[in-house]
Amino acid sequence: MKEPTSTTTTTTTTKRRRQEEEEQGNNMKKRTTTTAAAPKKKQKKEVLKELLASFLLLEQEEQQEKLLESGDEIQQLIETNHRLKKQTMIDYYNDLQDDYTDLEQQSDQFYIQQSRLSTANKIAAAAANKGLSAKEAKVQGGGNQRRLWVKDRSTAWWDQCSHPDYPEADFRKEFRMSKETFNLICDELSKDVVKVDTMLRQAIPVRQRVAVCIWRLATGAPLRHVSERFGLGISTCHKLVLEVCLAIKTVLMPKFLQWPDEEKLKSIEKEFEAVSRIPNVVGSMYTTHIPIIAPKISVSAYFNKRHTERNQKTSYSITVQGVVDPKGVFTDVCIGWPGSLPDDQVLEKSALYQRANGGQLKGSWIVGSSGYPLMDWVLVPYTQQNLTWTQHAFNEKIGDIQRVGKSAFARLKGRWGCLQKRTEMKLQDLPVVLGACCVLHNICEMRNEEMDPDVKFELFDDGMIPENSLRSMSSIKTRDNIAHNLLHHGLAGTSFL
Repeated sequence: MKEPTSTTTTTTTTKRRRQEEEEQGNNMKKRTTTTAAAPKKKQKKEVLKELLASFLLLEQEEQQEKLLESGDEIQQLIETNHRLKKQTMIDYYNDLQDDYTDLEQQSDQFYIQQSRLSTANKIAAAAANKGLSAKEAKVQGGGNQRRLWVKDRSTAWWDQCSHPDYPEADFRKEFRMSKETFNLICDELSKDVVKVDTMLRQAIPVRQRVAVCIWRLATGAPLRHVSERFGLGISTCHKLVLEVCLAIKTVLMPKFLQWPDEEKLKSIEKEFEAVSRIPNVVGSMYTTHIPIIAPKISVSAYFNKRHTERNQKTSYSITVQGVVDPKGVFTDVCIGWPGSLPDDQVLEKSALYQRANGGQLKGSWIVGSSGYPLMDWVLVPYTQQNLTWTQHAFNEKIGDIQRVGKSAFARLKGRWGCLQKRTEMKLQDLPVVLGACCVLHNICEMRNEEMDPDVKFELFDDGMIPENSLRSMSSIKTRDNIAHNLLHHGLAGTSFL
């Protein structure tokens, strides 16, 4: 009976051992699972950290973009406000000038009416005292009476300049011409400029009227300075300048600024050929810009981008296109087109372009810069890169003709200082004034008036090559033939070699 008990104890012990082994195995599995799950948790945490970091970076980038956008908007607002303020100040200044001129005119009219009333009362009182009629008293004393309201202004400077003993050099320095030329202009304009004395005031003499205009054009001085020099009112000086300029355009332009006749054209061709060895050239063409105050209408049309970039300030201008002969005398002018137009578009809008297309310049050349297109009657230099010797020779000779036109415009702007800076005149009055400057320039050039070296002016070439610079196949061949003859017949220089 002892043996069964021993077997039961062994079985129980084996069961316990199995249970303990199973428990130990389960514990080992749990430990391995927990150790295997730990790195997975760590990986998830790292992924979450990376996601959070990327979200933070995105938020920071969005905030920076918003700040940049807001900064650009603020900068744009500042620039637009600056432009608006500038334009407002310009408009205010123009309106103020107009109001000032209108106020002076109204005050003149008011004083005229007051003086007429006071004169009439004095005549009536004198007639009552003497027992004369009003008409008789007016005849006796009215003609010599002077307006009491006229402001006393000194005319000492003009009296000194107009005196016969005034030095010729000083007169030439003030008026950019000699006394003889000035007297010639006064004689030509006397019939159209002269005014009749009235009972209320004595008319301004012709010489003083012409002197006010020429001195204003020559110096470009403000109207208040003109008023101080000549002892006249500001509005009176402004009116005199416009009246005399209109008379110059009406009377002197047909005599001194016209397209030459056939005989004159032949002599011009010979002179240009002697200078450049290029035949059939009848003129040198150039286009310049005259600075102006920003106009009230079509501001963008008059905006000059090239002058703005060069001067680092907003510039507006109108154009003057001119053709000159070998002596620098204008034979054709086109004035008043907006400064935003390139040279080729100004040419297309000119009367010269219409006449040339009508056949007036058939067989003749007008030489222009690279800013003009090559046409049947416009000869321009080669503009492509890597020029041949023949093309270099042609460009050198055609440059001699171009310098004639450019130097003529330099003398025009140097002689008449009003063309060098922004003028106070209205846009609609400028073509007449600029035309008068060109006519006076021709008179001075024809009479060989010397210029003071102190008034020389340097021109800047702002011409741009047009998009369609070659507009005639026949003119391309003709230009090549001219260039070939210049080089291979010994007519070209060798300074380009």
